Amino acid sequence: MTATASDDAPAIAHFRFFELEVLRTRRLGHSFLRVTFGGESLKDFRSGGFDQSLSLFLPPDGQEHTVLPSTDEDTWFGAWRGMPDEERPVMRSYTVREQRRTTEGADEVDIDFVLHGDASPASRWAGRAVTGRRIMAIGPAVAENKSVRFQPSPAADAIWMYADETALPAAAAILERLPAGTAVRAWFEVPHEDDRLPLPAPADADITWIVREGDGRDRTEQVLSALRAAEPATAEAPYVWLAGEAGTVRATRRHFVQERSVDRRSVRFTGYWRLGASEEQLLAEAYAGQAPSEEPTSEL
Repeated sequence: MTATASDDAPAIAHFRFFELEVLRTRRLGHSFLRVTFGGESLKDFRSGGFDQSLSLFLPPDGQEHTVLPSTDEDTWFGAWRGMPDEERPVMRSYTVREQRRTTEGADEVDIDFVLHGDASPASRWAGRAVTGRRIMAIGPAVAENKSVRFQPSPAADAIWMYADETALPAAAAILERLPAGTAVRAWFEVPHEDDRLPLPAPADADITWIVREGDGRDRTEQVLSALRAAEPATAEAPYVWLAGEAGTVRATRRHFVQERSVDRRSVRFTGYWRLGASEEQLLAEAYAGQAPSEEPTSEL
């Protein structure tokens, strides 16, 4: 996922550092692993729900726990950027899948990772996560914060959604929180058939799963074909939430604005990643003020 920033440290008003400890892991499907975190500092964690994001600092290979030279809001960014490459924790943005307090009074946070072997630092770390390992995170200290992007107008009479696997945890969290009776039309793109996760929701949700495995078409073409083949229920003022690979997200936005005549002001779109670009490249572009996405994924 991308992050916005200038050459200075990203602003962290509304946010603070948390130390997260791995409590347990659970495989959800072919591509998804849920990591449940705990820790004393989570008593001050205030997720705003929906597509709440936070930034994780994953330790480099060979280190069990995250070590940061500073967690001071005025100095952490420069200190982190100044670390030697081989020692610098990898920063990645993720969605809070769920936050809860247990009957014993402990605070827990679930984060769902997409696994694709050792192809990325986050997948590599998650695939090796074991109980007791600790990482650092910047997360919300107040529930109403800028990293909750799902903000439909009260006048919206339907919710239309597209997400690929990287945004599916956010989409699932949104669905769980929508009121009963909300009209939802959703298209969720996943790599494999058994990534079609159960998504309980009180809303009146009509979900189309787009499975890439064995299809053979360009991924954006496959998504647009599914969108064009569907006839969502009539809506006067739909709110559209789109998240996933940046190129596909831009194409789906054009579809809704140009082909379905949705008011562009009612379309919230976020490029979580970009095909052919590493996260480090995207971060460098964002820090240089060159991020191409209108809706960056993190304020941090």
